[in-house]
Amino acid sequence: MNKLLIVGSVAFDAIETPFGKTDKILGGAGTYIGLASSFFKVKSAIVSVVGEDFPQEHIDLFTNRGIDVSAIEVVKGGKTFFWKGRYHNDLNSRDTLETQLNVLGDFQPKVPQNFKDADVVMLGNLHPLVQISVLDQMEKAPKLVVLDTMNFWMDCALPELKEVIKRVDVITVNDEEARQLTGEYSLVKAAAKIHEMGPEYVVIKKGEHGALLFHDKQVFFAPALPLEEVFDPTGAGDTFAGGFAGYIAQSENLSFKNMKNAIIYGSTLASFCVEQFGTQRMEDVSKEEVIDRLQQFKALTQFDISLDLKNEEE
Repeated sequence: MNKLLIVGSVAFDAIETPFGKTDKILGGAGTYIGLASSFFKVKSAIVSVVGEDFPQEHIDLFTNRGIDVSAIEVVKGGKTFFWKGRYHNDLNSRDTLETQLNVLGDFQPKVPQNFKDADVVMLGNLHPLVQISVLDQMEKAPKLVVLDTMNFWMDCALPELKEVIKRVDVITVNDEEARQLTGEYSLVKAAAKIHEMGPEYVVIKKGEHGALLFHDKQVFFAPALPLEEVFDPTGAGDTFAGGFAGYIAQSENLSFKNMKNAIIYGSTLASFCVEQFGTQRMEDVSKEEVIDRLQQFKALTQFDISLDLKNEEE
């Protein structure tokens, strides 16, 4: 079975949307990536850090999903990373109300020995220096390195971020981040500039408007599945990344055609994530539900069309 190494925050979130609010609940990029990738036949491990306040039941959730938790460091007397945010009515924008780095502020990742030869490395949204440290600890070159990042690191750690980008095969960013990173408004031009920075594949997420995959001169677009309700978008991008990386790790196929399949799997899992607060939906969604929704995606995107056009000479 192939190995997937995940690095990302395991955290607490407090979320407020137009549909309600929560107290502290399970969150973090590493959490969502791990839960999404657990739907695939891969050996996965999460590299992260939590405080002594982190409940054992959350660790058990990972273990029950077959995720190796030996590299989740528990700092005695420490407090777990905490983020509090409020989403606007359109759910596309949000305000950060509070951020407590806590133990994440001094995080020194330690890759477990049995994952230093991982086939796929998924670098979840963290400081670029943490991501670089993980890559430096690998004893065998991964078949694929996937990077997820955000505009915060472009604001405060751009030189370090560019160093990471040089070393990855796939980068996933949203449309706003792609424009900020490159200074290009056109996403096609932005993707071309990001290619020049290093990644062979560029994934640009557009939220409720789907995702774009760029490779060389090829482009693929996957729509977002129309949903009756979007309750909480927190973690949707990380769930997308986890589904993408998990599928690639399972399939061992790095072709553009297979990357398109990975985009669909990532989008499908992300569509479940937004249906409830936090990780609630990802904790109880069944494989049968995922398969059914994949069929909906297939029906949404497949069509037959005649390519016959009127001949002007007729």
